[in-house]
Amino acid sequence: MRLMNQGQGKKISLPEMNARINELLKASIKSDGVINLFSDVSQNFSLFVPKFLEEISKMKEKNLAVELLKRLIAEQVQIYRRTNVVKSEKFSEIIQEAMNRYLNGMLTNEQVIEELLNLAKQIAEAKQEGDKLGLTANELAFYDALTKPQAIKDFYENEELIAITKELTDTLRRNRSIDWQKRDSARAKMRMMIKKLLKKHKYPPEGMQDAVQTVMAQCELWTDNNDMEREQQIVDFRKNGYTYEQEINGVLMVAEDSVKYGKTIR
Repeated sequence: MRLMNQGQGKKISLPEMNARINELLKASIKSDGVINLFSDVSQNFSLFVPKFLEEISKMKEKNLAVELLKRLIAEQVQIYRRTNVVKSEKFSEIIQEAMNRYLNGMLTNEQVIEELLNLAKQIAEAKQEGDKLGLTANELAFYDALTKPQAIKDFYENEELIAITKELTDTLRRNRSIDWQKRDSARAKMRMMIKKLLKKHKYPPEGMQDAVQTVMAQCELWTDNNDMEREQQIVDFRKNGYTYEQEINGVLMVAEDSVKYGKTIR
């Protein structure tokens, strides 16, 4: 109003008005630091910390709790999507079903939080399965693929399944091909090799031929990821002034680029 005032002595200029507004804004938005919405959580958010999950269940902002849990679980599912065919499908289906029912009004905030918390606990427990079986994360992914049909466990002793798992992982590791993604012949060779190994162990039982497809999908996923990691290693080595030479027994071998001291040394 003072800006528009036509009288004398009360009018304020536009620059003066902006300056005063800036001072008011500075006074109104002073901060003492970052506000932690989860005041009792001092570390990074993790699905694998029971205290954090307990804090989520007690939050008053239920819609925020739903969104936070959904995002954290989605991150874990994405990790499994790159490493474990069976668990990625399982967890994806559970979260998708829960969120669909929630969005369709079939679950309240409290109910969907409870379902997501249960899924978070399942994911946390899945992390421990490998330790109990004496398997690495890679080996556990193959074990999951081999045992996806629950009935499989009725036909084999668990020790036998673990033995198949370790042999399968070791076979792929020793025979992986650098450019197998680009060559159909290499892919076909890998499939024949795996089928031969499974046949030796009389896997799968009669009437469960679909189980082989799951194992093959896991083998291809594992090989794809390892090839991509190895390609990135080669790029990184080249960026650092090295030249890729060969791979021996799964170990990347590199040689420094030639250096000139009057003449080229190789």
